[in-house]
Amino acid sequence: MRTLIIFVATGAYSGYAPFASGTVGTLVAIPLILLSAQLFSFSVALHLIAIVLAIAGACWVAGVADRELGEHDSGKIVIDEFMGFLVATAAMEVTWPQLILAFFLFRLFDIVKPPPASFFDQKVPGGIGVVLDDVCAGLYTNLIVRILL
Repeated sequence: MRTLIIFVATGAYSGYAPFASGTVGTLVAIPLILLSAQLFSFSVALHLIAIVLAIAGACWVAGVADRELGEHDSGKIVIDEFMGFLVATAAMEVTWPQLILAFFLFRLFDIVKPPPASFFDQKVPGGIGVVLDDVCAGLYTNLIVRILL
């Protein structure tokens, strides 16, 4: 079970990239983003339910991985980037310009962590804190992508 948790939490081990593991993890999430966009075109309700369930599952996985790796919000854990990027592109028809803009904005907001992302990052323990700061960055990104494109 430990191997499966680490595999999922590290985005198929992309979190072990020697530098910029969050950026690498975000890139590895692109197939998930494209699959999510297909689900959106099929059913908005199922799309949103799937995102909520994925975030809940990611919180659990990140929490277990935190304990297994012995450090809070380890750079190896990139499932939070998967969820943040998923939220960044949620409920929209994803085009390549949107995807590229969302990628760069999400990485910016994930690094800068404007409030309340910084609150979740600094004050909320376990997997919930690991994931929700990226979800906040994803929400900011989603809003700006909608405004700009």
